[in-house]
Amino acid sequence: MGSIRRSKTKRRTRDLDQVHEDLSSQESVQKLSNQPLDESKPGLGQYYCIECAKYFETDFAKTVHRRGKNHKRRVRLLKEQPYSQAEADAASGLGVEKYMKFVQTYEQAKKEKDEAKTQQKESEMLVE
Repeated sequence: MGSIRRSKTKRRTRDLDQVHEDLSSQESVQKLSNQPLDESKPGLGQYYCIECAKYFETDFAKTVHRRGKNHKRRVRLLKEQPYSQAEADAASGLGVEKYMKFVQTYEQAKKEKDEAKTQQKESEMLVE
């Protein structure tokens, strides 16, 4: 039974919430994209897929991976907002009011972001 457990943990990648945290800031994306040379990692650590948390030997292998089904599935799953502790508490009946305030502020921020995008597109169309 030890060999089964070992093989399950050998291929374990980062969870979606951890990867979502990596993708949340531009500097963490830059840090993961431009890693220093490391002989212990495949491809000296230069070909890293941030969404899947995998290293590849060559740029071609990474390109083929990005076109694949597993990568596309992972990207689709990362588009969703990961669950937070506030959501888990609200689901169990604790802190529902606090969670509802969080949802309202999130929706308001999303609405403002969408409005800013539409204004930017309109200004770009006027410039052209």
